[in-house]
Order: sequence, then structure tokens, then C-alpha cells
Amino acid sequence: MFRIQLLQRMFERNVSVEDVRIVVDSGETIEDYPEDRPYPSRLVLGWRGSRPLHVVVADNMSENRVVAITVYEPDAALWELDFRRRKQ
Repeated sequence: MFRIQLLQRMFERNVSVEDVRIVVDSGETIEDYPEDRPYPSRLVLGWRGSRPLHVVVADNMSENRVVAITVYEPDAALWELDFRRRKQ
């Protein structure tokens, strides 16, 4: 399921539906946000060719759904070279 915010960000950042689906399906969870409401969420890292993408998803366990919230290409100035950890 995609949120309106996600669709806006996809358009602004030239990210396709397929890009988001592949990252969510095969990416690596690099941060967890268990206190987020209404559902716990997490940050997923995936690659589309040489392009890293971060997708924030919320896990609606009661309906067995993953809701994609936003997507962005991580900034190398803020993230380590592997885009898994934020720079200190």
C-alpha cells in the first residue's frame, strides 16, 4: 500500500513504483522505530542498479500489510559509504 506522501516523493525524486516494491521486498532493514504510531515502522535500504534508496515502511501486523511511507536517495554527506549507518 502506498501513501500520498510516498507518491509525491516518488515523482519529485524520479523513483518508480517498481523501485519501491523491489527495495521493500528485497532490501535490508537498517533501522527500527517500534514506538511509531499508528504502526511500528522501519527504514529499509535497497539498491536499484548503483542507486541506493531508503524506504520508510510501517508494518500493520493486524492486517498483514506493509505500508510504504516515503522514499529518498540517502545523502552521502549524512550516511556512511554503505548507506547503512548515519555519520556521527
